[in-house]
Amino acid sequence: MEYKFTVLMSVYKKENPKYLEKSLESVFNQTLKPDEVLLIKDGELTLELEQVIKKFLETQDNFRTISLEKNMGLGEALRVGVESSSFDLIARMDTDDICKRERFEEQIKVFKLYPNIDMVGSWTDEFVEKNDEIKIESVRKTPTTQKDILKRLRRANAFNHPTVMYRKNSVLKAGNYSEEFSYLEDYYLWIRMAINGCQFYNIPKSLVNFRITLGTAKRRGGIKMFKRDIKFHLKLRKLNFINTIELIRNIAIWGGYRAIPNRLRNSIQKKLLRTTYKNI
Repeated sequence: MEYKFTVLMSVYKKENPKYLEKSLESVFNQTLKPDEVLLIKDGELTLELEQVIKKFLETQDNFRTISLEKNMGLGEALRVGVESSSFDLIARMDTDDICKRERFEEQIKVFKLYPNIDMVGSWTDEFVEKNDEIKIESVRKTPTTQKDILKRLRRANAFNHPTVMYRKNSVLKAGNYSEEFSYLEDYYLWIRMAINGCQFYNIPKSLVNFRITLGTAKRRGGIKMFKRDIKFHLKLRKLNFINTIELIRNIAIWGGYRAIPNRLRNSIQKKLLRTTYKNI
């Protein structure tokens, strides 16, 4: 069985060139090198971002890009990326996060040991950066077993999106990424994969450093996001993925989460979903 894989990334004009450079460096500096790194340019980019991309195109033979004429959003960019990838195994990566050196090696080991697995994720170390120094603040843990992952999916996302490696064929059979639920494009895909009977696993260790910025919590709040949440959970009920009681519970919990102040939202996340790094 072949275990060649593509690393799929997407970038748009508002992203930080320095973060992109560090992210790409971490992808290429792996104990197990990717066979292809595919970067979707989601619309016109800044000169600084293009310069970073040009540097890697000139030095990495396995690096290629696809340009979208205008900004289409992450879901559409990833849909194009999945369809255009050269290999059946695809590793997702965000352009402001940093892979740990053994990330791909660890994930390929799982696919070799368990050929029936469709997607493998991991925990993340959440960090802030100041003066080029990385400070790990917390660990975002996710359930590891199929049973626990399916249980979590009925109320919240069970994967850290930038950590996952999945089978292209399994993603396509589930309908691929979609812009139907912006900001929840990954969660919506996992649910459709679950309905199709896909097998999941999360490696119980951090394989990606996940960047926390001032805008992280702000993007997760507000009435606009809550309206999207209601539409999303109504869709899950229509798909019979959740029952009516779970629908009411989810809307109540997600509504409260969107309504609280940003600073309190961050605090709750750390207490309920994360482990403070110093306590590990």
